[in-house]
Amino acid sequence: MFAVPGAYDRAITVFSPDGRLFQVEYALETVNRGATILGIACSEGIVLGAEEKIETKLQDPKFTWKLYEIDDHLGAAVVGLGSDARILIDQARVYSQSNRLMYDEPIDVEILTKRVGDIKQLYTQHAGVRPFGVSVIFGGIDKTGNRVFSTDPSGSYRGYKAVAVGIGRETVEAILKEEYREDLKLDEAIKLATKCLIKALEARGETIRLKLAVVPTTTKRLRMLTKEEIEGYKKGLQGSGAP
Repeated sequence: MFAVPGAYDRAITVFSPDGRLFQVEYALETVNRGATILGIACSEGIVLGAEEKIETKLQDPKFTWKLYEIDDHLGAAVVGLGSDARILIDQARVYSQSNRLMYDEPIDVEILTKRVGDIKQLYTQHAGVRPFGVSVIFGGIDKTGNRVFSTDPSGSYRGYKAVAVGIGRETVEAILKEEYREDLKLDEAIKLATKCLIKALEARGETIRLKLAVVPTTTKRLRMLTKEEIEGYKKGLQGSGAP
């Protein structure tokens, strides 16, 4: 039997009798209702993808950022409150550059994810603040290999071979569980990411708009796919008659 929230959802530092932090759960709900993002690790690199939402025809489409470059070898996809995400992305960039200055090498993906998770956790533990309403998928290539990590508003993080977060998570994960393989080539992983995001958008009857970024093992440098490249993958899926 669960307790009625009552006063327990008014203070971030108070556990309910059944061991829940309601403000953290509300932040998670913000993430779960946001545009879908995903990350895929394959044998030839990393793919990051995101649904792109345009609120009005008058909006400049260049400013619907869901994918960010953190460092040459490392990118991030965000879902939730964009303002919260911007602060965490800026801090992630500072951590990344500080690591290069101090150790003369690029930061490991897991170390960066942990540091961002530490910031999020701090905001679940003090009165007068609220949790960050954002989840971040970090993907990149470091000395340990091709890595994908996801961190949620509670500050916890996990490593994945492939992961999706946001409103279309169930649709995307169903496809990933069926079609993902560790030996996927980079081109195949891009096609899989494209298919996942298209299916998630189609399931909700929304316009097909998406963005993709890759970190190939050959260059270890993040690159945003152009609009023309993405259109090519979309047409390739249509031409193949993918279910």
